[in-house]
Amino acid sequence: MATVCVPLAKGFEEIEAVSLIDVMRRGGIEVIVAGVNEELVTGANGITIKTDTDIKFVVADELDMIVLPGGWDGTHALAENPTVQSLLKEMNDKEKIVGAICAAPFALKTAGVLPAHYTCYPSVEEQIGKEGYTDKEKVVVDGNVMTSRGPGTALCFGLAIVRKLVGEETYQSLKEGLLADYC
Repeated sequence: MATVCVPLAKGFEEIEAVSLIDVMRRGGIEVIVAGVNEELVTGANGITIKTDTDIKFVVADELDMIVLPGGWDGTHALAENPTVQSLLKEMNDKEKIVGAICAAPFALKTAGVLPAHYTCYPSVEEQIGKEGYTDKEKVVVDGNVMTSRGPGTALCFGLAIVRKLVGEETYQSLKEGLLADYC
């Protein structure tokens, strides 16, 4: 079974985090929700999630992927947290899958793991750099890094992760069951 870590910092985007966690778990992926300095983390819209562990206890060798939800405050906290940044670098160095949605590709850039081609929430590319940015795809895969645009693409991103880690059959079954034919 594949294992994915979803780090949550205060101000994370709830739609993205919950959609990713839900879709990946439906796909048979073990998801570890790791708090950044908090066990109860409140998102950008006031929804609080109880995490499974603290990010300081997450070990790259036990993961297949790390995926960051967006939300500006959460993204900046992930970009400034030395443990998250170190984990992103280690995952990338080991050629494990790294992912981010919405504003969170900014945290990939600060870790030095943002690939040549990516997508993000419109306007965030101004903070990251326009070179390599596209707004033409819901999900962009470049090497071992996956990025997505924002709340409205979160289901598609979760499905793309399931496809990558679990396979086409599970992806198709979930896509049909979620009525996500737009993905």
